[in-house]
Parts: sequence; C-alpha cells; structure tokens
Amino acid sequence: MNKLNHIAFIMDGNGRWGKKKRRNRNYGHYAGVKTVKKIVEYSLKLKIPVITFYVFSTENWKRPKNEINFLFNLIKSYFNSELNNVIKNGIKINIIGELSKLPLQLKNILRNTVLETKKNKKIIVNLALNYGSKTELSNTFKKIKSKKINEKTINKNLYTKKLPDPDILIRTGGKKRLSNFMLWQLAYAELYFLDKLWPDFTNKDLNKIINNYYKIQRNFGGI
Repeated sequence: MNKLNHIAFIMDGNGRWGKKKRRNRNYGHYAGVKTVKKIVEYSLKLKIPVITFYVFSTENWKRPKNEINFLFNLIKSYFNSELNNVIKNGIKINIIGELSKLPLQLKNILRNTVLETKKNKKIIVNLALNYGSKTELSNTFKKIKSKKINEKTINKNLYTKKLPDPDILIRTGGKKRLSNFMLWQLAYAELYFLDKLWPDFTNKDLNKIINNYYKIQRNFGGI
C-alpha cells in the first residue's frame, strides 16, 4: 500500500459557490474556511502528516480590492478566535509564499501563529499565501550561489525544504490545471480534479480519493 505523507489542495470555487447561493463571492470564501477547518480535523483523525492549502496566489492580486481585503480579514479573524484550539489540537501552522507584500497586521498574526504552533507535532498545515511556484523557483535559484545546481540544492532552498512532496493534489471547482502551484513539488503527485466547488467538498470525498490512492501502483518511472 502506498505511503501517504502529504496532500495538497487547490480550493477552487468559493466565489462561484457564493453566487450560486444567491449571495456574493465573499460569502463563498466564508463558507470555504469552514471546509478548511473540517478537512484539517478529518486529516488529524486520519493521521496525515502534512496538508497544504492554496489560499492566495501571486496572481490573486488582480481580484477586486474588497474581495482581497475580505479574505485577509477572514484569515486574521480565524486565527484571532481559533489559535488556542489550533494549539490544543497539536496543529503546526506553516506559511509558504512571499509574506513581505502582505498587510502588516496580517503578517504579524501569521508570524505569531507560526511561533505559537512551532512545537506542535500532530499535523503540519501549510498555508500558501501570496504564493506562486514560478516566484518560488526564481527565488530558489537566487539563493543557490554555487554553480552546482541540481535537484538536491533546489530542494534545500524551496519554501517546502523540510517537507515531503505532495503525494496527492486535489483541485475542486472543475478546472484541470495547476495554476502556478507547487510545480516542482507535484512532479510525481497523483492529481484529482473534482467538479464539486470547494465549500461542498466533504470528508467523504477526501476518503474516496485516499482509498483510490492506496490502490494505485506508483512506479516513479520504473516498471
């Protein structure tokens, strides 16, 4: 049976879900946070070591300013109210992306969250914020000062340098693309694309994908 170390999620469809419910896109983002919480709790029960959520990409700055501000305020509000529960449940929060461009108050909350949860060991939850894989790789190459660039030196300088690559990528929302997400790390991941919008994604959906993953044969180029 395949070992499962890391699941990555592209949480697509929040805005469309909000409009489908005859509300606005922000309503969909609010519902999407509830799904994140539910999936983290279920992943804890399944003892999955690492999960990663694509929260905000380097391209998402093109969205309306009120939507961006709502999303950032949603993140701040969540950690202000839920940090004690996060610590209590043994969840380690890790942020990947370019934090320097985020609002100061959000940066401070995120840094505090990372600091307060750094000793937790039950599960690592990566939040990809202001994340773009091309930017990550560009920054990685800048860090490698020696002329010897190989897989090992690249892996050591990625945002995810101390973490296993994702075994599974799950994208909701009906789109079948990676959208500049973990392009290096997903080289051998099993990809699952669902038509279901992120707020409608359930523990049952996750369980079905994991069970399928355990059954497939992963050769990594071999036979």
